[in-house]
Amino acid sequence: QVQPVESGGGSVQAGGSLRLSCTAPEFTSKGCGMDWYRQAAGKQREWVSSISIDGITSYVDSVKGRFAISKDKAKDTVYLQMNSLKPEDTAMYFCLTKLRTGAGCTLVHGNWGQGTQVTVSS
Repeated sequence: QVQPVESGGGSVQAGGSLRLSCTAPEFTSKGCGMDWYRQAAGKQREWVSSISIDGITSYVDSVKGRFAISKDKAKDTVYLQMNSLKPEDTAMYFCLTKLRTGAGCTLVHGNWGQGTQVTVSS
């Protein structure tokens, strides 16, 4: 398994925007979906967003209307556009890439990235 790589994190003022990227080799050929998670200091990791192989997207209630997940098959990359950022969005953001282990997506293996830090100041 190849570990995906996240990028695009940084420090912004409340109301600002960031775009996170997650690149995973073989995602285009073997990818069955990808998820974004985040973990704030001293808190448990929580699910943020997901995109399926056919492009269906989902979001946790707290980011609906502000975040948008998308993918670029040619670059083996999934993005998380984050707008109207709030201090409570401050966390380490991780991507989870689900790759098929057979001919279809009935059996998949998940690979976690190392994470990218997002800090939002009030």
